[in-house]
Amino acid sequence: MLEMQNIDSYYGRSQVIHGLSFSADDKSIVTIIGRNGVGKTTLLRTILGLTDRAEGVILLDGGDISGLGTYERARAGIAYVPQGRHIIPDFTIRDNILMGRFAARSGAQGIPEIVGELFPYLMENLDRQGGVLSGGQQQQLAIARALAAEPKVLLMDEPTEGIQPNIVEQIEASIIRLNEELGLTILLVEQNVGFARRAGHAFAMMENGRAVAAGRIGELSDDLVARHMAI
Repeated sequence: MLEMQNIDSYYGRSQVIHGLSFSADDKSIVTIIGRNGVGKTTLLRTILGLTDRAEGVILLDGGDISGLGTYERARAGIAYVPQGRHIIPDFTIRDNILMGRFAARSGAQGIPEIVGELFPYLMENLDRQGGVLSGGQQQQLAIARALAAEPKVLLMDEPTEGIQPNIVEQIEASIIRLNEELGLTILLVEQNVGFARRAGHAFAMMENGRAVAAGRIGELSDDLVARHMAI
């Protein structure tokens, strides 16, 4: 489904990703883990074409998307739930979700049915402004906006960070459901190793902008976690 070959990625003259290669199988959840500041967010941004410059090859369904602009990659089927949510606070819940429709390949309008199934609170409060929602509700909104784009691949950057515990469980369950029921391929940046192990099918461990270990999720040993994530 998604393959990265020898990727270098830059902000200005600063190189953040160094020769990184890995792949995500169709309909799998791949967890991207590692300490803070090792390039996990930059990896997701590179896939969507949001860094200043990137070299190497990115394949989606076997097609090279490396030379495409961000909007073209979104239209090709990649959606992004960024760290910090980045919803528009003065827009209503409805308008925030419908922004995602601009990237939908089918041209569909309206809010996807799956949003109401996953996040009933959003559907019950469509005219509320996004800025008055709690952090957890805003995260749900960011996921709903991404789903409106009808993605094949969903990039998620620490979707449970800083969220109240009762909503963390809902979001974790929704991520697993999106993979199992909709067949979405998900790249999940996640610091919670327990959730990474519960949800993931495979993992990539990052350090200093490189993938230092990767494999099936059963190979994510306590020793690997201690060596590459302990402070």
